[in-house]
Amino acid sequence: MAIHPKEQRLVLKYADEPGYTPHIDSYLEHGGYDMLKKAVTMEPQAIIDEVKASTLRGRGGAGFPCGLKWSFVDRKSGKPIYLICNCDESEPGTFKDRQIVHKDPHQLIEGMMISCFANNVAKAFIYIREEMPYGAKILDQAILEAKEKGFVGDNVCGSGYSCDIVVHRGAAAYICGEETGLIESLEGKRANPRIKPPYFPAVLGLYNCPTIVNNVETLCNAVHILDMGAEGFKKIGRPNNAGTRIWCVSGGVQRPGYYEVGEMTLGELVYDICGGPLPGRTIKAIIPGGSSMKILKNGERYKGKNPDGSEYDWGLEDIPLDYDGIAAAGSMSGSGGMMVLDDTVSIPAALANLMAFYSHESCGQCTPCREGSLWLKKITSRMVHGEARPEDVDLMLDVAGQIAGRTICAFGFAVAWPVQSYIAKFEDEFREYAAHLSDPKADRQAIKELACNG
Repeated sequence: MAIHPKEQRLVLKYADEPGYTPHIDSYLEHGGYDMLKKAVTMEPQAIIDEVKASTLRGRGGAGFPCGLKWSFVDRKSGKPIYLICNCDESEPGTFKDRQIVHKDPHQLIEGMMISCFANNVAKAFIYIREEMPYGAKILDQAILEAKEKGFVGDNVCGSGYSCDIVVHRGAAAYICGEETGLIESLEGKRANPRIKPPYFPAVLGLYNCPTIVNNVETLCNAVHILDMGAEGFKKIGRPNNAGTRIWCVSGGVQRPGYYEVGEMTLGELVYDICGGPLPGRTIKAIIPGGSSMKILKNGERYKGKNPDGSEYDWGLEDIPLDYDGIAAAGSMSGSGGMMVLDDTVSIPAALANLMAFYSHESCGQCTPCREGSLWLKKITSRMVHGEARPEDVDLMLDVAGQIAGRTICAFGFAVAWPVQSYIAKFEDEFREYAAHLSDPKADRQAIKELACNG
């Protein structure tokens, strides 16, 4: 994939470089494992402090500060500490982590080993979904190569420290992207998320031992923080949003793909880097961070106050492309999976597609989610297949309201947020379906075509 001049590549610096391969020799030629050699000469707490000072935030979804998560680990229980790399990448619209795995696996392994040394971890896992079989083979080969060179396994870099990494292939369930559901799956159980408290992974994680769960991109950044130092890392991006971020752009743009950028607006990414909408089309809305995030409508103004008290008044294209900017606009940057919807897209049909997915992926543990997601699937499916009812819009909002915040994990929000935000932003489109069908003379075939053709 061609690198755009406006990109600021750090994690993906070599991934698309001609001649660069996933093999260890290529990685070593580009300075690979130098930071691991440096790390094992440092005090583990010094590494944790450096990561904390860098203000690195998790790249998997919630954006929780990585160093702070590490500091929560129970180090007094006497139990072994585990580290799990979440490579499930189950959020629709997200395809960044697999680029790292396929093209630069040793960067991930080095980041994991640095993180393991800092947290006194003797065994780590890479949880990768079954739908990435080639990626799993690449990782297995990369770990074998790293062991042969003394970077993984016994006596890492001659330091006396030992740590092994195991690749575990999951069954490709969406819920395994949730850290406690992932842990249940890794233990060989059905992936039902755990109740927090008491089951915070930092205290009661894998095998009821202290556990760190970090995303692929997050762990790779540990290498660059040691290389650049916390202060150097913080120079990239806005305050509280340090470092680069890999965005996966799909949908109605001319150049979809994955792009790593620093400080940037949403408009710069969509229009300058991705080329804007396809010829003759306009952008209708954007889902900024994966399918579960709230939708942002083009043409709206996003107003409010910044943390420093200053006011902002943004159009869609002005929104800062980071955790705080997108949150200020009413959504989340999530996993970085940005989906662009142009004016040919039927919003009710898009929602019906999402509800079919989420009802299928619910683990079924919580009644509001298990029953509510299926209700929403049935309502939206009926709506776009010519059987909408005038009360459907209000019914969907009522059902969504009974799910959000009433489940063990955040999957309930993933189901409810799209319903609530799609209707809030595009209520007229949903009402149009019901209005057409409240007329006894309504042409139901025409409604079906409307759903199919937008």
